[in-house]
Amino acid sequence: MTPGGLLLKAYYERLHERMQVGRDRLVSRVDELLEDQVARQGFGDMDPDRWDAYREACVAFIDERLETYNPIGVQYTFGSGPSDLAAELEFELNWYNSRAEFDDLVARARALAGPDPGDETLAARADDLIAQAGAFPDRSILAAYEQEPALQKLPDYIVACAIEEIICRRPPPD
Repeated sequence: MTPGGLLLKAYYERLHERMQVGRDRLVSRVDELLEDQVARQGFGDMDPDRWDAYREACVAFIDERLETYNPIGVQYTFGSGPSDLAAELEFELNWYNSRAEFDDLVARARALAGPDPGDETLAARADDLIAQAGAFPDRSILAAYEQEPALQKLPDYIVACAIEEIICRRPPPD
């Protein structure tokens, strides 16, 4: 495996670790962000059932992201072939385009990894990559939503905001 590839694996592992520790804070923050965004965008009054549905979707997306970053998850079980196919499908199925963000993440990982990232520095470099790039694919989600806010994009946006703020320790978008 290349040094950049090792760093990317460490990056996802660090995101997973941080999300495991911060999951309760993420879920708590969802309520605040959801309320703020619904009011800010003028999505109207939501009845309690509709509100609960959006909140449940946000929590489900947190859990989905947690599993996506899981270093021993099913996505790592079958080698790179199915992973490459899954990535291609994900790029095409999502309502946001994350190809440029992924390419940037890979380039940053290669640059940060250097020629031989030792085990003792890999975690620190993964933290640096998180500080520089955030959690993939949050930048793409945030940009696409901010360009054209819509209710169907809201759960992804709320989760991306919460992850960037709590897990990546980056300021929330305005």
